[in-house]
Amino acid sequence: MLATSLSRRYETVLVAGAGDVGTRLARRLVAEGRQVFALRRGEAAGGDGIAWLRGDLTRPETLAGLPRVDALVFAPAPDARDEAAYRAVFVDGLRHLWEALPAPPERTIFVSSSAVYGEHGGAWVDEDTPPDPPGFNGRVLLEAERWLASRGAGGVSLRLAGLYGPGRTQLFERLREGKAAVPRGRRVYANRIHVDDAAAALAFLLDLDATEAVYVGVDDTPLPIDELYDAIARLLGAPLPSDGPGPTGVGNKRLSNARLRAAGFRCEWPDAREGYASLV
Repeated sequence: MLATSLSRRYETVLVAGAGDVGTRLARRLVAEGRQVFALRRGEAAGGDGIAWLRGDLTRPETLAGLPRVDALVFAPAPDARDEAAYRAVFVDGLRHLWEALPAPPERTIFVSSSAVYGEHGGAWVDEDTPPDPPGFNGRVLLEAERWLASRGAGGVSLRLAGLYGPGRTQLFERLREGKAAVPRGRRVYANRIHVDDAAAALAFLLDLDATEAVYVGVDDTPLPIDELYDAIARLLGAPLPSDGPGPTGVGNKRLSNARLRAAGFRCEWPDAREGYASLV
């Protein structure tokens, strides 16, 4: 990762929703010498330099006594994949947390998703592409993005592509078991970002001097799904996946990370074929 426009460093950071990406970010910030608070519903092991807090974003009464922080990274995960659960966490939960903080943070980064985009027939998509979410998840995330933007307090949304990395290898088992299918020869694209690059992008945006309201978080190399899955299958010594329909409810597009790159960010894993190879 390279940074060319960094000037402000936020020394106290709250990571709300410290799951996989959030915890990787928190550890990265602690290693830089910052004071990091991490909020989650369950217990945390501790002993890692992170100040763990317990609270439920859907229950405002559990958020009393939160510390004053310079910056907030909002990266929760809902309990269920339905609209009510998404709304409770991303829309109501963000509002509950914002109201519970002693003062508004100078910068808030909302971890959003490329699910806010729709069908684009394999064309390039970036931050200027009008959102058109095909599913409830994208619609709820877009509503939360807009609520944050309306606060006028340094809000930034990072729309992440599909995450992969350590612990996210279900695709390996599907390929080994011959359960994966791909739309062969139809140029239906996969958009991916390694979890460590996602955490690095969040850390980068925390300190970027002049930010835009929205960034797309994806690697440098959108790939047709059949090319990506075939490459992984060969790494595993698994059979090549059969021909079949593309993924539903996400739309076919090539996500561009040009805005992040122009700001100075570089992925450690710019091509998912290399990133997956590191996991085999």
